Amino acid sequence: MSVSWSLGRIAGIDVFLHPTFLLLLLLPGVIEHLPLVLATFGCVLLHELGHALAARRFGIGTADITLYPIGGVARLTRMPRAPGVELLIALAGPAVNLAIAAVLLPLVHARSGFLAELLLVNLVLALFNLIPAFPMDGGRVLRALLGGWIGRARATSFAAAVGRTLAVGFGVYSLLSWQPFQVALALFIYLAAGVEETSVLADERRRGALRGVDWSTPAGYRWVQTHPGVWRLDREAPASRRSSSSSWSGAR
Repeated sequence: MSVSWSLGRIAGIDVFLHPTFLLLLLLPGVIEHLPLVLATFGCVLLHELGHALAARRFGIGTADITLYPIGGVARLTRMPRAPGVELLIALAGPAVNLAIAAVLLPLVHARSGFLAELLLVNLVLALFNLIPAFPMDGGRVLRALLGGWIGRARATSFAAAVGRTLAVGFGVYSLLSWQPFQVALALFIYLAAGVEETSVLADERRRGALRGVDWSTPAGYRWVQTHPGVWRLDREAPASRRSSSSSWSGAR
């Protein structure tokens, strides 16, 4: 994180600006619309804070937030495994953009102007992030919706495959229309989908969710599967009660 520039702390979370952010200044039209660009990334920061504060509600901390030319990244200290929790955290970011758009709507008196453009930007940010492709929020929403049925590992692979497919289509279109920035964005999405899948599958193998429970278990405890791909550490019952306790766990 030393290569990034600190912007301070918000709600106890360190905020950084990556040096590559300055590449935005090389894009056509950015200087002429610099106030809108800066306001847009202010909304991106609020979007990431939405994720961070939602995660905090479930006891998950955020190491930092970094702004890049293609968006922002909130680094959570751990990823939620429960599908419902992941769904709420993933939706918190787009919900912030929709809330900003709702606040701006009464202030817009014409179809043009700074506020109207910023309103449109927030609608685009919300919809773009809901595309079912990692690393966008929509990829995590898709995984959360599928995870309770087919397990976290298979849901991740499916969402990653959707993300790579969309990235290839978007990349080919951007290449044919010669939009280098969008080509780079498509490449990033494609690679990020693969990284997410590899990381999650490795974690699931370590947890034994794919090939049996083979991780070490603390003395006096045992692992119980509560949902497909979701395990919980339970205290081992005394020998005299073990048979009835196992039946109860199986019924759950």
